[in-house]
Amino acid sequence: MALDQSFVGRSYPPTDPYEVGREKIREFAEAVRDTNPVYVDPEAAKTLGHPDVIAPPTFVFAITFKAAGQVIEDPQLGLDYSRVVHGDQKFVYKRPVRAGDRLTVTSTIEAIKSLAGNDILDIRGEVHDEAGEHVVTAYTKLVSRAAEGA
Repeated sequence: MALDQSFVGRSYPPTDPYEVGREKIREFAEAVRDTNPVYVDPEAAKTLGHPDVIAPPTFVFAITFKAAGQVIEDPQLGLDYSRVVHGDQKFVYKRPVRAGDRLTVTSTIEAIKSLAGNDILDIRGEVHDEAGEHVVTAYTKLVSRAAEGA
């Protein structure tokens, strides 16, 4: 069943604030094996003009994908998540994510396409800090594979 095209442009409420902690940044940097000192050493980050440690570029995926859950779980959209694969991801930064940030995400459905029986869903996640400053935009592409025999 094709996804409802009328959902294109629909935005969902902002998430509750997510507080970015130094330890979470360190754990993430270790997990992705990125040894850049600006992710773990406040003095190294300050040397480069940051007020505290910064997060690796893909760190924000954890909060933007969780926010996209509002879209994924919307029963009116009709997405069968058991058939979904992650198709693509892109981030456009205004500034790095920093320890101490309290970030919210607003998800919007950018596009819905059908291709060879697959539904392709593009979600934009706008990330803002608690002062309302735009930090980063995440673009997530999900592919809902066609049912066998469809």
